Amino acid sequence: MTKANKSKQATIAFKANDETLQSFLGYHLKRGFNVVQGDLTKTLKPFELRMLTYTALTLIVDNPGLSQSQLADAMDIERPNLVVIVDELEQRELITRDRVPTDRRAYALRSTLKGQHLFKRAVAAVTLHEQALFQGIDPETRTLIVSAMKQIQLRAAKDSR
Repeated sequence: MTKANKSKQATIAFKANDETLQSFLGYHLKRGFNVVQGDLTKTLKPFELRMLTYTALTLIVDNPGLSQSQLADAMDIERPNLVVIVDELEQRELITRDRVPTDRRAYALRSTLKGQHLFKRAVAAVTLHEQALFQGIDPETRTLIVSAMKQIQLRAAKDSR
């Protein structure tokens, strides 16, 4: 057996004791998110989208005329970080960025026909991704999970004021 094979076998055989971590809800949330994120990354790859670009495109399609500032707020990211995402979507001709006549500092974001077509295909793929990934979770449990996540978000928003 080669040294690389021995090392790989030792890594596979070892299971870290995470008993302390298992007692934290946040640990389970993070582990679950890692699974969802990994699968979503694979799902979006054929569309040349990442989680952030997919989120931005979805918000722009669903909210025509959204400003970059509003998009940054909706995505809960810093405005300078949003510029890279918007630039990428615009360069791919998925969105347009037009000056707002009443506010020359603001840009209205709109999806192009190409962007709308890609959006529809990506949403269909993400829908299938969610159905497959969460197939063993009954509707009541799903509703409970969503409710709990919303409570966490509301609490964080309240605490940040």
